Amino acid sequence: MRHIGVTVGFFITFEGIEGSGKSTQMEMLKRYLEGRGESVLAVREPGGTLLGEKVRGILLNSSDEPVDPMAELFLYEACRAQIVSSVIRPALKSGKTVICDRFTDSTLAYQGYARGLDIGAIREMNDRATGGLVPDLTVLIDLSPEAGLERAWARINGKKGALEDRFEKESVLFHKKVREGYLKIAESDPGRVRVVDGAREIPVIHGDICGIINKINV
Repeated sequence: MRHIGVTVGFFITFEGIEGSGKSTQMEMLKRYLEGRGESVLAVREPGGTLLGEKVRGILLNSSDEPVDPMAELFLYEACRAQIVSSVIRPALKSGKTVICDRFTDSTLAYQGYARGLDIGAIREMNDRATGGLVPDLTVLIDLSPEAGLERAWARINGKKGALEDRFEKESVLFHKKVREGYLKIAESDPGRVRVVDGAREIPVIHGDICGIINKINV
């Protein structure tokens, strides 16, 4: 186990650009693991707590006021500190498998590699916000930004209520930087981060992810 101060449970995170399909695959994995009799908690970032869900609206919905990149970073870390301390760590300590839609790698990819904030400083802030908690496994669903944005906008255009479209409105170049950042993270930590081709059919991707899970005996 790679958790600091945690002796039981297993922590899985899903990462990817907008429209990569990670949320769909995460829910499918949850059902798969529950079908094997495991106790699974699925959470998302930002969100997962009362504080986190309120801040999520600020971070993901378009606004007339531009959000400063450093302010954006601090908001993400505040949400993260709250969900780790009040939700994720207690669940892991109780023996549950926790699956999280985005975690610290998202901050490195989006605010670091794409926004241009200092990578070292972000790593330190991630560490402080999580108390050193590192996922046991990260599934990175890789997809071209063009394909991802097409999917994301199709979802947004068919949605009612809050659109959560602030990042989708960023340039294709921004999303290319996000993808490149993710791939650099995966290259630097191949034992933890497993890259899955997200351009294929949903059941095929799910099969690959289940194969990864079975190999590491989650």
